[in-house]
Amino acid sequence: MHFHGTNRLLRIKARIGGIAGQADRDLCVDQDWWAHRLGWTVTRTGFGARHYRDPRFDLVLELEGAMPSA
Repeated sequence: MHFHGTNRLLRIKARIGGIAGQADRDLCVDQDWWAHRLGWTVTRTGFGARHYRDPRFDLVLELEGAMPSA
């Protein structure tokens, strides 16, 4: 049984994945840099899509939870 064709397809798939990953980073580099500079977390959610979050919101939720309910 010959695996040369399978190996070739895997190399092509890896190459395309690498190119797509680089294109994704290139598309979002400015926004990611800005978010990291502000101390936000950046989560990649898909090609060209990111979820940006300010961790200070955790503090707000924590303070709201610590306040006695009226």
